[in-house]
Amino acid sequence: MDTLTIILLLLILAELTYILTKTPHTLGGKVRAGRPIFVDTSVLIDGRIIAVAQSGFISDALMIPRSVIGELQFLADNADSEKRARARHGLDIVRELQALDTVKVEIFQDGSRAEEGVDERLLKLAKQHGGAVCTIDYNLNKVAQVEKIPVLNVNDLAMSLRMAYLPGEKVTLALTTKGNDNTQAVGHLADGTMVVVEQAKTKIGSVVEVEIIRSLQTAAGKMMFAKLVEMPKQASSRQTPVKSKGRRMQPKPLDQVAEIKKDDEPKPKNNQPRRSRSPHRDGQKPSSKKRDNESRLIELVNNQRD
Repeated sequence: MDTLTIILLLLILAELTYILTKTPHTLGGKVRAGRPIFVDTSVLIDGRIIAVAQSGFISDALMIPRSVIGELQFLADNADSEKRARARHGLDIVRELQALDTVKVEIFQDGSRAEEGVDERLLKLAKQHGGAVCTIDYNLNKVAQVEKIPVLNVNDLAMSLRMAYLPGEKVTLALTTKGNDNTQAVGHLADGTMVVVEQAKTKIGSVVEVEIIRSLQTAAGKMMFAKLVEMPKQASSRQTPVKSKGRRMQPKPLDQVAEIKKDDEPKPKNNQPRRSRSPHRDGQKPSSKKRDNESRLIELVNNQRD
């Protein structure tokens, strides 16, 4: 009996070991096994899936249905040269994806043609196998969301990774250090993006307004180039006299004014006082008050001369 009990325990242990090795591991009640991603025709024609796959961000298997390849083949035989070129480009993308080591690519054999349409076939496959749909088709994206099917949209990924500022936009920037060129200054945006400003070495240490010229994506991160925004020149206005903060100027006495006028006026001939010309034209006579003032001024000048 002891021997029989030991044999039964060994059989139970072997069966449990077999079940544990064949069952996918779970974490928190969810299956850890990767989900298949069914690729749409529009993604293959677009071609940006290559860059995403090369980066290693796709950890699940890319499933390319045979019906999608059949649609590309049909478009490649089309009379339209533009559609033919795009379809052939899509077939080349399939071959490049298969050659990558960073992602697993499989051709899903679902038939060479989809009678209900390629979009409907993709949605059906995603539902049956618990997978997702990779597409940039706007309508297919909306239908998949209604059907509660996960969607991987390359356009959404590109929009989330776009530059914060596009060429032509203006931004206020604090210049901190000088660049590689003697005329450049360097500042940083809030997200740490380095901005190189041309002809701004003299502005280091100040906050200026710059205009983005172009952006550059490198392996080390994003970089932008900008130029200083020229301030509009203000129209030159007449210079207004500055009020003196000291004591007010007292008017000069009449004799000093007369003396100044005497030195400025040319000496008349034969020691005769120079007759003032009437500023009025067309035979109009000056007013009596003005004549009296001029007469007193001339008499004062003659007395001082004598």
